[in-house]
Amino acid sequence: MSFNLSAIIKGIIAGFIGTLVLTGLMMIKKNMGVMPELDPVHMMSTMVAEKMGIEVNLMIGWVMHFVIGSVAWGVAFAVLNDVLPGRSQGIKGIALGLGAWLLMMIGPMPMSGAGLFGLSMGIMAPVMTLVLHIIFGAVMGLAFSKLGGNA
Repeated sequence: MSFNLSAIIKGIIAGFIGTLVLTGLMMIKKNMGVMPELDPVHMMSTMVAEKMGIEVNLMIGWVMHFVIGSVAWGVAFAVLNDVLPGRSQGIKGIALGLGAWLLMMIGPMPMSGAGLFGLSMGIMAPVMTLVLHIIFGAVMGLAFSKLGGNA
């Protein structure tokens, strides 16, 4: 594990780039009418509103989405980079993306009422989120590499 500030900043930037790509794909999916009920931003906004007894505010969900993707996963990627499996940063990113997906499936999904692995929305929920997290991880890893992370 490495707590190199330069690598951590590059990890946050790479996480942000991965989150931008993931967000674009989520918007395309929703606009195409593919599983519109699978909307993590709305799910997080609703979950926070219910827990805090406030009105649903989508801005809360958007901030959470970008902070988790950029800061939490970006920092985790930079810090855990040496121990993540794979030779390339893209594969290391996919490994972290798989871990992020698993944590989402057993934590926030059930907490939001979607059930374990989001299965109350059907089998496509875990499959679609898995694909999106693989893409997120690959993009984050590639961006980290291009930024000179762990060079």
